[in-house]
Amino acid sequence: MASKCTVPAVRDRKVTQGADPLVMLTAYDAPGARMVDQAGADMILVGDSVAMVVLGYDDTLQVTIDDIAHHTAAVARTRPSALVVADMPWMSYHVSVEETVRNAASLVRAGAQAVKLEGGRRRLPMVEALVAAEIPVMGHLGLTPQSVNAMGGFKVQGRDAQAALDLVDAAKALAHAGCFAIVLEGVPSPVAALVTGAVDVPTIGIGAGPDCDGQVLVFHDVLGLEHRVAPKFVRRYADLHTAGVDAMSAFADDVRSGAFPSIDEGYRMADDEVEALGLYGAA
Repeated sequence: MASKCTVPAVRDRKVTQGADPLVMLTAYDAPGARMVDQAGADMILVGDSVAMVVLGYDDTLQVTIDDIAHHTAAVARTRPSALVVADMPWMSYHVSVEETVRNAASLVRAGAQAVKLEGGRRRLPMVEALVAAEIPVMGHLGLTPQSVNAMGGFKVQGRDAQAALDLVDAAKALAHAGCFAIVLEGVPSPVAALVTGAVDVPTIGIGAGPDCDGQVLVFHDVLGLEHRVAPKFVRRYADLHTAGVDAMSAFADDVRSGAFPSIDEGYRMADDEVEALGLYGAA
């Protein structure tokens, strides 16, 4: 069994210091968590992306702290070697420091070993309070999906020099506040490289180019479980949607033709018990 990945181990994984890049994948249930863990990922993110890829919503704003706790518990029950990180959903860390800590504690009790929250300087009091409560925090900058309405859609961030410098400043502030890693989403590759070089904690990219200290993708995207249009940064490594539809179509055909189930796929009873039921010779 692989050794357990810990927060301090992740914090030390800077590629410039000779470390291997970090691998993070999402998972939302026990089977998915087992697959991700057996694949050797360093971290499992129980993402608020569950809203879109599992629950059918158009954005991530609909999930609650109870939803994330429910899915986190399912992942944690598999006792993965990967570090379990749970997303703090929209409005679970926006109202007050006290409510933020209380909501994060719910995720830790569900099995999370760290939490992730979006945003820069305005989130510093929340990050500091969580760290003071000994709850490890992963930051998230750039395209922050919970800000989709404020941003006017899912748009690449940091395209001009000032915006890039603001991202660097925000990343430094998050690292100083105690974040052990920072996700960079939807930013130009040169900007992600600049941020990565400016902070002592690892960066984990998603649509942020090759120069981050690690990469994260969504479970359903990697496996091709959906055929919706994917962002350009998604690389599908399988087409399980097509394979699954083909398998279930074959099952439906066999049921309708009478080929399923066969005699060998049923259970038997002793001949004398069959006879006692008067089943022999029944039409």
